[in-house]
Amino acid sequence: MARAGADGADKLRKNIDRWAAELGFDAVGVAAPGSVPQAAGRLHEFVALGRHATMEWMAETAERRGSPLTLWGEVRSVIMLGVNYGPDEDPLELLKQRDRAAISVYAKNRDYHDVIKGRLKELAQKIAAASGADVKVFVDTAPVMEKPLAGAAGLGWQGRHTNLVSRHFGSWLFLGSVFTTAELEPDAPEVDHCGSCRACLDICPTQAFPAPYQIDARRCISYLTIEHKGPIPREFRAAMGNRIYGCDDCLAVCPWNKFAERAAEAKFHAREELRAPKLAELLALDDAAFRALFSGSPVKRIGRDRFVRNVLIAAGNSGSSDLVEPAKRLFDDASPLVRGAVVWALSRLLSAADLAALGRERRAVEMDAEVLDEWRAALAENAVAA
Repeated sequence: MARAGADGADKLRKNIDRWAAELGFDAVGVAAPGSVPQAAGRLHEFVALGRHATMEWMAETAERRGSPLTLWGEVRSVIMLGVNYGPDEDPLELLKQRDRAAISVYAKNRDYHDVIKGRLKELAQKIAAASGADVKVFVDTAPVMEKPLAGAAGLGWQGRHTNLVSRHFGSWLFLGSVFTTAELEPDAPEVDHCGSCRACLDICPTQAFPAPYQIDARRCISYLTIEHKGPIPREFRAAMGNRIYGCDDCLAVCPWNKFAERAAEAKFHAREELRAPKLAELLALDDAAFRALFSGSPVKRIGRDRFVRNVLIAAGNSGSSDLVEPAKRLFDDASPLVRGAVVWALSRLLSAADLAALGRERRAVEMDAEVLDEWRAALAENAVAA
């Protein structure tokens, strides 16, 4: 019986590899549920230090995230899967076009949660039908420590930027998992191949890495532009440049990305209108136009007001006088978040005298305390500069 069971598990694994490839997955590996015992402690330290910022769901789900067995006690094997989303152009080049918006590579097409989850469900159904085992599917939004598990399953290793790095796909892998009660032989974990490289740490615009293999979300542009709901802290605004949704710098600079070019057919190609959109056009988006432009995109989830806030920061960093009038038109926006960002943008684009004159006019009609605070800070800074 034991031999037959082993043969059956081996056959199932070979089928899983084949099915995964047919469904468009570029990497597949198996980890034991207890293969990342260090993950829970690292997560608790991350939360205890406040590095999760306002992402309270990370603290609330910490216990369940700590181990797959806590999430589902019956799981016997964790199948980790990856999809290469390596871009067909260098994301860092767009940062030089200051009148254009830089959107993170992963968000320039369909929401990957929807794409990956559909494939995972198909794979899980095949596994259940072939083995009779129970299965559960997880992708990103679930409380699963995907990156440590992917490392344990041999898909790659967590680099110094805390993201998964693959010898075959660099830093460009979407991850998902299938938990199953089927007993599968675990793969050997991947070892760390970062060596002495510091490229990802040194390129970070906001110094969000307090140490190698550690990240502080409070300083991360991806967090600030996506998860953070209030005004962008002033200390990070200039460093954001034209990044309006996410930040790819630490991923894009990874030397292992050269291997991702070998799998061009698996790449997620950007929608043309999201490759390098003009800031002026994005500033003109009302809620309906925003929803239409980002239909099916993860960008849509942050909402129009937060998005326009980000675009205004980019406008202020552009140095382009052509963006003054598009920004001014937002002074009458219903959102105080947007109006406050307008103040900062214009404080970077107007002379001290012009800003002071505009301030006298707008402060007389502005009622929101946070927007008025933006005016006080902007006028004080420009007075010093003058």
